[in-house]
Amino acid sequence: MIQVSKSWYQSTLPHLENPRQILYYIMSDERPETRRNRGKDPEDNALFSTASEQEKLLTALDDMHYLLTKDYPPRATLALVGNRYRLRQRQLLALQGMACSAGDMACRKGKDVSAADIQGKTIYLDGFNVLIVMETLLSGGFLFRGLDGCYRDISSVHGSYKRVRQTENVLVTIGRALQELGAREVIWIFDAPISDSGRLKTLCYEIATRNGFAWNIYLDNAPDIFLIAENRLIASSDAWVLNHCHRWFNLLGHVIEHVLSESVEMNIICLHK
Repeated sequence: MIQVSKSWYQSTLPHLENPRQILYYIMSDERPETRRNRGKDPEDNALFSTASEQEKLLTALDDMHYLLTKDYPPRATLALVGNRYRLRQRQLLALQGMACSAGDMACRKGKDVSAADIQGKTIYLDGFNVLIVMETLLSGGFLFRGLDGCYRDISSVHGSYKRVRQTENVLVTIGRALQELGAREVIWIFDAPISDSGRLKTLCYEIATRNGFAWNIYLDNAPDIFLIAENRLIASSDAWVLNHCHRWFNLLGHVIEHVLSESVEMNIICLHK
């Protein structure tokens, strides 16, 4: 049973009169003071912050890159390298996000557009990909810069999504960055099957209205397929999407390196030059 003190009720819920509203507020994770973030896992500092662990990961990354370039299967390669260096599960996720073959690097580099190319263009955003990486960054979690220059996290929505304290800040930051680059229209593509995607769509439109962003938000059952269709200019750090899209912009890299670089403390692991 939920117990609420009279003083807490009077100070926190004076605007709610309906008992159903009060119960929803108490149990909801949308309250600012209880909403979670996407910060570090308790073991992350030990796995990623020390020089010895970073050196081990760098060596593993070199091996992974070599084997992938020789066309070894990605899943088997990850297992082989992980076993050799006795990597933990979260280290494996980080390694998987950072590694790619020389062919994949060349493919992605050949389709990457510059910030100047965004002027007057419509850009399609891989919604949950962009949002969750930035939420992780602003929550103090670790990001990992891949060999392809993309930033990735080691979390996943796994069929469900919940807003965190940083969500609105992330959306505004992305909106202003693209506005400053002169994007004609920004279209967010979110996974329709993910829970709360409908609420997130509503939030995006509210933020767009308040800030004058030229946004449209779509929910799609197969967003990866949607993003690579036609000749769309997209923003994502998903490896499969980058390999199959027509053109892409490293939006996360732009925001991290040019918009937030001096204003936000970041936990970024970059093991290569």
